[in-house]
Amino acid sequence: METNLSTYDTVRVIPGLFNIVRSENRGMAFGIMNDSSLEWRTTLLIVAAAAAVIFMAVMLWKPLRMDRNSYWGLTLILGGAAGNVFDRIASGKVTDFLDFYIADHHWHSFNLADSAIVVGSSLLLLDMIRPKKQAANVP
Repeated sequence: METNLSTYDTVRVIPGLFNIVRSENRGMAFGIMNDSSLEWRTTLLIVAAAAAVIFMAVMLWKPLRMDRNSYWGLTLILGGAAGNVFDRIASGKVTDFLDFYIADHHWHSFNLADSAIVVGSSLLLLDMIRPKKQAANVP
């Protein structure tokens, strides 16, 4: 992908809805800190994302008491965070390439790792707001 497109090139896939682009994100989600001149920006982002990866791995270490939505949510977050950490360590940036839009209203470009994190977070949120079944004879 990176060898076929130069930065900010666009390949129209579904006109009016979806393009493949090449956007380099040196910051966090939605381009936060992308233009920051903070000397320790990349190191800070790697450490924070690595901490998230370690936290998710610990949570998944013994998933016996975890329901299916929580398990898959944490697994998707772990995979997405690990993918972004790898990119950041390897090149100091994450390459985003999915560009969804309607007319002139574009969502921030993102990658598959970001999608995994969002889907995983949504599963965790769904699990939190969904009513739980109580065992019989338990107050």
